[in-house]
Amino acid sequence: MRVKLCGIRSFDDVDILNEVHPDYAGFVFAGAKHRIDDDTAAALRSRLDDIIPVVGVFQDEPLEHIAALVRSGTIQAVQLHGHEDVAGIEAVKELRVPVIKAFSIGGYRDIERAAESPADYILLDHGSGGSGTSFDWSLVTKIDRPFFLAGGLSVSNIRDAIKLNPYALDVSSGVETNGRKDAKKIRQFMKIAGGR
Repeated sequence: MRVKLCGIRSFDDVDILNEVHPDYAGFVFAGAKHRIDDDTAAALRSRLDDIIPVVGVFQDEPLEHIAALVRSGTIQAVQLHGHEDVAGIEAVKELRVPVIKAFSIGGYRDIERAAESPADYILLDHGSGGSGTSFDWSLVTKIDRPFFLAGGLSVSNIRDAIKLNPYALDVSSGVETNGRKDAKKIRQFMKIAGGR
């Protein structure tokens, strides 16, 4: 099972990622809880193993800023969490990196909107993201394209999440203690995701 460990903010976080090797690392350039600036992101990327791609998480961000982070090599994929429309998504795709569009899932209509997205991947979440709570997972039976599953994931429910056959699991606060990444929780999560 692929895993994206999101909300990476410190060298300690990077060191544990270099140990467990998730499929993606997430750098957040939106909101407040996990947000980092460009200089911090560049420093963390330089310490992160080259084989782990970084997904930059944005919300209604100017294309110029996203493009600058792609060009600098700080990020290798883009996740859009705002009100980006089809034209906005297509513009980001011109950067020639994978584009993930996040959708807040409250009902079947939200699943239908996600399925129609021109993004390379879709991410199904609860609320605007970062809430630490999950949506009604029974809704994903209606999706017929690869999706990242986010929202409220933790060691306690990862086995149920895997049964939904997502493309990848996206976890952040579920592997934290007191707002900081917890190496023990990350190791447990990755062990279960790896089927070990």
